[in-house]
Parts: sequence; C-alpha cells; structure tokens
Amino acid sequence: MKIGLLGDSLTEGRPGVSFVNILKEDYPDISFDNLGKPGESVKSLHTRLTKVKLETNYDLIFLWIGVNDVYSKLLRVQAQPVAKDPEEFSEYYNKVLEMVIASSKQVVKVSPALVGETLQNESNKEIKKLSSIIQSLSRNHLNVSFLDMHSVFEKHLSKATSSDYVSIKVMRVMQDILFYKNPTSIDRLSKKRGLHLTLDGIHLNSTGAALVADEYSTMIDRLLFNDHKSIQ
Repeated sequence: MKIGLLGDSLTEGRPGVSFVNILKEDYPDISFDNLGKPGESVKSLHTRLTKVKLETNYDLIFLWIGVNDVYSKLLRVQAQPVAKDPEEFSEYYNKVLEMVIASSKQVVKVSPALVGETLQNESNKEIKKLSSIIQSLSRNHLNVSFLDMHSVFEKHLSKATSSDYVSIKVMRVMQDILFYKNPTSIDRLSKKRGLHLTLDGIHLNSTGAALVADEYSTMIDRLLFNDHKSIQ
C-alpha cells in the first residue's frame, strides 16, 4: 500500500517536527512518499507537477497546500510565486487537483492550517477563505475527501492561550532549521515564543505534529481500511 504526501515545508517536516515520521511509525506496512517542498505555493506546485509527473500507483494522496499563498506575503523575500487573488488560487488549485486525482485511487484535500496562532488576524481570515475554496472544488468526485485542518487547529487553540508570534524574516526561519532539529529543542523554543501548536506560527511543534498525524490517521483508517468508528 502506498500513500503520497504532497505539500510544502509542513509536509517535508522542516523546520519543526515531522508528522510524517509519526505516520511511518504508526503504519510500518505502508509506504509513505514524502513530496513536500519548502516554500511551495499552489502555482509553484502546479509548475512542479507539470515538469515532473506524479507516479500513478498511489492508493491515497494527501494534498496539503495553500499556507504559503498567505504566509509568503508577510515575508520580505518570496521564494515562489503566489496566487494574486482567490480566483487565481481556485484556478491553479483545481489544475493541481485534477493531476493528483489521475494519480491516486483516493485523494484528501487538506486545508491550510494557520498563519499565526492568533485566529482573528488578517492572515487567518484569508486562510479561512482559501479553505472554503478548497472544500468547494471537485465535490462531484467520489474519490475526493476534504480535511479541514484550519478548523481542527482552531478548535484546539480555542482552549489555549497563545502569543501572536509569527516568523516573518527568512533568516530567522533558516536559523530555526539549522539550530532546532530535535523535538525537545523545538518544543522549548515554541514555549519560549508563547505558542501552543507551532514553532513559529506556521511550522509544527510536537503537539501540532501529533495533531496532524492523528487527523491523517483518521482519514487513512477510513479510506483504506474502512474504519468508520473513528469518524464522528
């Protein structure tokens, strides 16, 4: 059985804690293909998939893209082109989705999670709009499901007190990658910054990685093993 994980640095697992490593431990008999790429936006992902075709033998692909279409607007240096408006985001996301559907028996669209743990900031309002767009696309495909990760994070943060810290300097992000590589040091820095689920307002700490892994596991059990008991 083979699962593809398509996305950005959150999927790749750097900076921060990798939820993919948790899945690999929990499902030793499943082959996980980590296709995360740092800085990826929906437009750059479309370019990547146009140049390098996906394999076509996946049982399930998770498509987790979109946070950089919001987050990179806060950075002084943009690594990849971003959608100029919701209409362009929808256009490119739909193109990517059609490519992914052709490569897998099942597809899970995952909404972007957060840009900062302050849920009412402008970036998270934009994230919410993109999540609605993602949810609305390809509803006519029986093999496409939707995982609202923003709402999952929103629910958990409603019970926590977090700071408004967001890393907006590329050098700061690079330092986090270089100097904070193990979960203990990542969680220590996350706590110092007053954060609950992330290292820097975007990337995952141990709590955030465990939460994402748990949500992915629920979808895996439901779609590949017909386990509906874990679905509320």
